[in-house]
Amino acid sequence: MALVEACDLVKRFGALTAVDGISFSVERGEVVGFLGPNGAGKSTAMKIISGFLPPTSGRAFVDGHDSHADPIAARRQLGYLPEGAPAYADMSVGAFLNFVARMHGLSRAAADARLAELVERVHLAEAWNQRIDQLSKGFKRRVGIAQALVHDPDVLILDEPTDGLDPNQKHEMRALIRAIAPRKAIIISTHILEEVEAVCSRAIIIAKGRMLVDATPAVLLAGAQAAVEITIAAPDPEPAIALLTREPGVARVAIASRLDGVTRLIVHAGEVTPSSAALAGALGRANIAIAEIYQERVSLDDVFRRITTEH
Repeated sequence: MALVEACDLVKRFGALTAVDGISFSVERGEVVGFLGPNGAGKSTAMKIISGFLPPTSGRAFVDGHDSHADPIAARRQLGYLPEGAPAYADMSVGAFLNFVARMHGLSRAAADARLAELVERVHLAEAWNQRIDQLSKGFKRRVGIAQALVHDPDVLILDEPTDGLDPNQKHEMRALIRAIAPRKAIIISTHILEEVEAVCSRAIIIAKGRMLVDATPAVLLAGAQAAVEITIAAPDPEPAIALLTREPGVARVAIASRLDGVTRLIVHAGEVTPSSAALAGALGRANIAIAEIYQERVSLDDVFRRITTEH
């Protein structure tokens, strides 16, 4: 059985359907990026799976335990970093993490050993004796990550894990996630697409509460077609447009700009992206001068925008 299973989850708040029939599973060793625009239902779905919010219908399981029918057993296997990472603001970092460890049933010796490891891995030594309400946003986020990892759970649900971290801290956090991923099932709710490319083995995209895509980042990128931009030195671009439109893989050609006899064309691909070399060769044989040509790199941002706006 998968470590995480969501079965036809629905959550309604009055007339608003925040989560609308979402189903997926996560196996050990997988890091799943849970993506969507603001208000898509990401955090609501995570709260249902983690047992903090009851579904209107459907069921969620953590390591075989129903998150709502058997919440204590489910939470023993779960590390959860919620949105905002709430904590006891008047406690020091060390006191808070010791409290969390004891709540999870760790002995004093086991808690001391585990926290000593986490202090190094999450870089909390300099903040260990500070009150949580005196910490920067980045340090508060690190404390939130540490409390999710205290009991070494099999399942991690991380809502915006790098929120508030600087670039170096983001790199360290992603390295930590990659290091622990083979032994766990991890769900990362995020709107940062670079996060998915950096650490995720799968990406689930939702919008308006509905699941639109469940695929690997590589498959998502392979399914997106890049455009080729060509600038030609010709007073009349129509012959070039007619020629390019006949090339294999070209869906359409649009004029991006025209100025002083120079025209910038955007060549949109069909099912297969034509190569820049093939297009340049066709124009060269027709004696159409090329000032510049390059192929755009498709990013997950492009894929995300296309999928969410089409739906």
